[in-house]
Amino acid sequence: MQATPMKVNQVLETGPAMFEPFDYQFFVRGILAATLVGGLCGMIGVYIVLRRMSYIGHGLSHAVLGGAVVSFVLSINFLVGATVWGFFCAQLIALTAKKRKIAADAAIGVITTASFAFGIVLISRYKSFTRDFEAALFGNILGVSTGDLLAVMVVTLATLVVLFVAYKHFLFATFDGEVAEFYGVPTGWIETLFSLVLAATIVVSMQVLGVLLIAGATVIPPVSARMLSDRFTSVLLLSTSLGAACGFVGIYLSFFIDVSSGAAVVLVEAAVFALIMAYNNLRPRRVPSVLHETHKVNVGQPSPGEPD
Repeated sequence: MQATPMKVNQVLETGPAMFEPFDYQFFVRGILAATLVGGLCGMIGVYIVLRRMSYIGHGLSHAVLGGAVVSFVLSINFLVGATVWGFFCAQLIALTAKKRKIAADAAIGVITTASFAFGIVLISRYKSFTRDFEAALFGNILGVSTGDLLAVMVVTLATLVVLFVAYKHFLFATFDGEVAEFYGVPTGWIETLFSLVLAATIVVSMQVLGVLLIAGATVIPPVSARMLSDRFTSVLLLSTSLGAACGFVGIYLSFFIDVSSGAAVVLVEAAVFALIMAYNNLRPRRVPSVLHETHKVNVGQPSPGEPD
């Protein structure tokens, strides 16, 4: 059967439509940044989730907003100012949480809320930050510049180097900090380095995901990966891959349905999480065989543990 000219035109029109977003430079920068940010958040999120500190990603992302506004008011570099502010807040949380009377979640709530409120006060005082404030909250791929993309690449590369070089130290400190310190692991320096990496990750993620949605990107991929594997290395690789893939798909879909880029990424991650949970609930569970767990006893010989 020969194809009619109408069908040929439909194919020609439908084919390029799928790749139409890649004709725009802002979209190419945005989808590259989202893919890197998704993978970066997924990788850092594994350490956050295993430390049972999922709330710190949510809180610190709000705290960094205060640093972003301070950087704007003082006319200093946004990345430097917000990263230093986030690092300072993370260190303050760690110091406050060491007090026996103050729990870690309470310290996170007090410090990050105060920092966020300070940012709101400055925004209400300096009205010129209002438009940037909306982009910081919800993310905006239109605002991803070449410099922003370069910053994401640098932070991603630096994080990979840090986690690779100090892999064993981070692993030991993540699962049992007190025992790691007993065996000579410099847990204080590890915590400081992790706070710096986390602050830098949140800062470079603000433009793509927004302050309100960074927490989802740092929690959903590692939790999804944890349901698929029990090995730390596998969870780390799966979480990074899921985060990067969801970042790519989320930004791609947001172009066609015209929604917030950060919201689209997090909703894709939530959909993947739901599918993995459904798979885990529906797949048959392996029941250990009784024959493999019992000792074989020959006739005429005493059973294990019995006297001859």
